[in-house]
Amino acid sequence: MKRWSLVLMVAMSLVILAACGQKKYEPLAINEDVDICVVCNMQVKDDAFATQLTTKDGKNYKFDDIGCMNEWKTSNGTEQIGMDYVRDYNDKSWIEFSKASYVYDASLRTPMAYGVISFKDKAAAEAFVKEQALGTVLTAGELASHEWKQNKDMMNMDMQSGEGHMEEHSSEEGKHSEETDM
Repeated sequence: MKRWSLVLMVAMSLVILAACGQKKYEPLAINEDVDICVVCNMQVKDDAFATQLTTKDGKNYKFDDIGCMNEWKTSNGTEQIGMDYVRDYNDKSWIEFSKASYVYDASLRTPMAYGVISFKDKAAAEAFVKEQALGTVLTAGELASHEWKQNKDMMNMDMQSGEGHMEEHSSEEGKHSEETDM
């Protein structure tokens, strides 16, 4: 009986020590006054398109578009990433990149025109596709083989209108253009 108690205490101690030794990564708040995308040097807005990652050595990198984060990963690799986060399109809560669901369509307006937005679950992504009548639902794994192209026509259109950052893809677009046509 004493032997089992000793074994149980040693096992519990090892579990506790192992849990204490693991690094915990948390997303950092976006500060629009100072946060700049490390890839495109545009302002990172505190919106549904913001993404970030923290390396295992504690460095945090913020991006204005998931496509910029993908570009960083392609250039720097993923071995040293402790955790990467995206935002839920609907409520802007942070989600682990690997747990989110994604919608892609070239016509979706994102800051750098990659056309990929993120959702906390597949049901929310499918609801968006159904409501908007466009887009393809993807997993984080499927994004690995996704062809990351920027919609140059959309970028050129925004630059000609004087906007440096793209607006959210929403029903407000039509309302906004009606107001400016008056």
